[in-house]
Amino acid sequence: MTIQSVSAFTGGAGSAPEWEHYLEGDPALLNSEFGDMLERGAVRLDARTDEQVVHEALHHRDPMIREQSLYQAMDRRLSGAVDLLAESVANDSDRQVRWNALWALEKIGGTDALRVLDRHANDDDPDVGEWARLFGSELRTGLPSFDNRSFTYDSSRTFDETILLNIHCDVYVALDESGRNWGKITLSPQGLARSYGQAHACPNVDTRNQKLIISKTLDGLHEDGSPHTENFVFRGLTNHVNAGRGSFYFESRGLRPVFLSGRADDDSLGHRNEMVAAKRSGEWTLDPNMLIKGEPAIRYVRGRVHTWGYLNFDTMRGSSLEDVLFPGNSILGTLDTPTGPLANAFIVGTFKGKLVDWNGDGAIDANSLDIYSTRDGDVDSDQDGVADIEGVQFCPRTNWMN
Repeated sequence: MTIQSVSAFTGGAGSAPEWEHYLEGDPALLNSEFGDMLERGAVRLDARTDEQVVHEALHHRDPMIREQSLYQAMDRRLSGAVDLLAESVANDSDRQVRWNALWALEKIGGTDALRVLDRHANDDDPDVGEWARLFGSELRTGLPSFDNRSFTYDSSRTFDETILLNIHCDVYVALDESGRNWGKITLSPQGLARSYGQAHACPNVDTRNQKLIISKTLDGLHEDGSPHTENFVFRGLTNHVNAGRGSFYFESRGLRPVFLSGRADDDSLGHRNEMVAAKRSGEWTLDPNMLIKGEPAIRYVRGRVHTWGYLNFDTMRGSSLEDVLFPGNSILGTLDTPTGPLANAFIVGTFKGKLVDWNGDGAIDANSLDIYSTRDGDVDSDQDGVADIEGVQFCPRTNWMN
């Protein structure tokens, strides 16, 4: 991928189509989702040809680029996208590429995609197989289904569950100040994790209805190899009208630096400490056969997230995909502070996460992933349950809080 210049699109983006769906309901509902409106007129900033996208989806050495290419094929609605995804699921060596390709098939939907999902329901990798059955069940019924594997739980851990989140995002970038010209960058789960960090949902049984920690770790940012950590405390309410499921709406608002360079921990242009917000909503599904502290565990979570970001677009023009999706080249932004005018990207995405067998012993791991957070979201680099610095939720290496 090459990120094209702003001038290539100024005045060239198509205007949003006139309202045509007068029989579908109230436009106040149907025409008010900002991401949907941006989608109508935004231009894709990935300048690769369709042939390049298909080739790199199957043959690139980097699994992140392979997965990015699969999601680009899906986003472009290429005629052979289902067959391309099917080949990736069957042959890719990276298990996360395989299960995220299955998710892309669910997003496309239809009988051809469903046949591929069914084909892998008993995959040699139990978690790939469970994802295939889960996505297939969602297409048929709207509800997930699970296998009957046993699970392991470590009572000494800070969190009762640590769920890796697969997040597919569309990043809409304002290409100028007119409001007429927007670009779109589609990020697959591993593409987002490479540049922004891998997010984990970390619930505790006693607080999960009103409070959740999302802990994000980013590898490759620090020279000593230690992970960069950002934690978010989400608070909200959960609705339990449907037995075994909880629908939720949570918000997070926390102090963190907005680096003017547009890159995490890069203070070369200075920073501003701001209250940064994010919102997430969705549904989690309990498994009555997996009890933690006498309560069913959250086996699966799905939903939607949206927030604002800041991209230093001038540093991205003409760059390849590998040059753009490097660790730290993505930060959250805010609107309601003096830093607000810097926010030039609207980020909207969907997420799915389930408990996984990470060590290959045949049992699902409830809370085995390393999470560098206290129960209150403060950075906890040695995972002893005590904050490195009380009240600090963002990696303090740059000494930004001083």
